[in-house]
Amino acid sequence: MQLEGKGPEHGVKLARHCPLGGVSLKITRKLGGAWGPLSQPLFRSLWLASTASNVGTWMHSVGAAWLMTSLTDSPLLIALLTTMGSLPIFLVGLPAGALADVLDRRQILLLTQLWMLAVAAVLGGLAFADLMSPWLLLALTFLLSLGTALSLPAWQALMPELVGKEQLASAVALNGAGFNLARAVGPALGGIIVSAAGPGAVFALNALSFGAIIWVIYHWQRPTSETQAVPEQVVSAIQAGGRYARHAPELRAVLVRTAAAVIGGSALWALLPVIASQELQLSALGYGVLLGSIGVGAVGGVPLLTRLRAAYSLDWIVTTMTVVFALTTLALAYVHNIWLLNAAMLLTGATWLVLTSCLNVAAQTIVPNWVQARALGVYLLVFQGCFAAGAAGWGALADVVGNSQALLYAALALAAGVMTMVRWHLRTGEDLDLTPSQHMPPPETVVEPALEAGPVLVQITYRIRKGEEDKFVQALDDVRLIRMRDGAFRWDVFYDPAQPGRYVETFEVASWAEHLRQHERTTVTDQAVETRALAYLESGTEPIVDHLVSARSMGASTSALSETVGKNQARADALG
Repeated sequence: MQLEGKGPEHGVKLARHCPLGGVSLKITRKLGGAWGPLSQPLFRSLWLASTASNVGTWMHSVGAAWLMTSLTDSPLLIALLTTMGSLPIFLVGLPAGALADVLDRRQILLLTQLWMLAVAAVLGGLAFADLMSPWLLLALTFLLSLGTALSLPAWQALMPELVGKEQLASAVALNGAGFNLARAVGPALGGIIVSAAGPGAVFALNALSFGAIIWVIYHWQRPTSETQAVPEQVVSAIQAGGRYARHAPELRAVLVRTAAAVIGGSALWALLPVIASQELQLSALGYGVLLGSIGVGAVGGVPLLTRLRAAYSLDWIVTTMTVVFALTTLALAYVHNIWLLNAAMLLTGATWLVLTSCLNVAAQTIVPNWVQARALGVYLLVFQGCFAAGAAGWGALADVVGNSQALLYAALALAAGVMTMVRWHLRTGEDLDLTPSQHMPPPETVVEPALEAGPVLVQITYRIRKGEEDKFVQALDDVRLIRMRDGAFRWDVFYDPAQPGRYVETFEVASWAEHLRQHERTTVTDQAVETRALAYLESGTEPIVDHLVSARSMGASTSALSETVGKNQARADALG
């Protein structure tokens, strides 16, 4: 299943993605196909458990926000509650993705759910004992969200394993529907419970809601998955994830567009409880109903997303939804009629779901399996980092200029962010073949270098047809991105002035192990890029590949190499 988000105010949980709405791929139009994943017992159990858990989380978000407004009148501290719900993913997003790509994802999920249960229980106990303070609430919100930050990349990356690729789109749609059902029910229910029994009651219920997910995960006997021929350590996995994000243009475009939308969009979520309590004078129930309107709108956004994706490009959808969200932000600032505002919040829910879904889908589908959790970690890092910084910034600004004026500036920031579409175009991976190509043969060696030996210098010599040199060098620019993205830290191409047509591509990789993994990471799409460059070779020639390992890192391998060469020479002399 796909993890979804929650209310900005943190009762963050396994299935989540922030205040933010669910993620939905292209949804099948056939009813049987849409509901097909529920026929699988594991998916059905997890779907039911996560939906119930999300109801608890939305109840928690109402309780936390309302408790903070009773503890302080400061818009900054109230907005910081949203920041604490998002900051952990900014801090540990990439390491969490690396852990999910390297370690057992089931164990990660089990431990993080137990952690969140414990923190939610502490929150409930302190609230019942009337021992809560604003800063203690912020600290515990951070710890609760830390569990979500560590679990989210692992959970999202497990989705294809749970249902198979053929039902992936339907499973994501069902997960989005369950999340938004919880969004519609949880806030109103939380408001009722807070009014009747206080915030401690919803904190305690939220703690109990983690139990269902823990039970399902604990009894899940996950099949042993295939591992890489050269396993990665966590530190190198983090480095590889960061390197991939720097050198993958499609992923960078998603990150830029996400930042442009989220920085301004965070203002609505951060200042909504302030507007509700201070300007609209709503009760906890009224605030819950306001959030419930957003949830109902998000449920309606699921079919809207399907129709839009069938008719328009991602660029158009994201741009249009950003503009509409700017308008609903203005509505929160200046519309004080509760009925009209609830109608605007319906539109807010649908718009935010479509906007964040398109960005999340793009992040998931343009990367190969080996780096999928890390790419999601980077995406979540940018999303939640911008959300946390934006919420704090808009809260601080509201302290100075007032709530309505801060929301006006946020709407203008959203409108300005639309201009990023001029340079950063979005695409999905539906037209990419990201399966491993295995077209790079393993390096030929007499003595295998130690895995940690390095750096490794790879030289590839080409003979290029006369008059095609410029086209070849231009084609190698695309190859450079692949080399850098998959492991190289330095790349260049040289020509030989003494031998016209002779070109040498060079790149360096940190270690022999990383270069072997580089061979495993190439995809069918990558192979097509390399084939375009090879089209300029002289007829009858092939690239010549040399692998050179730093002599200073060889150690005992150098002696072993000399011994092996000596034995081979003696054997040749004897046969000679």
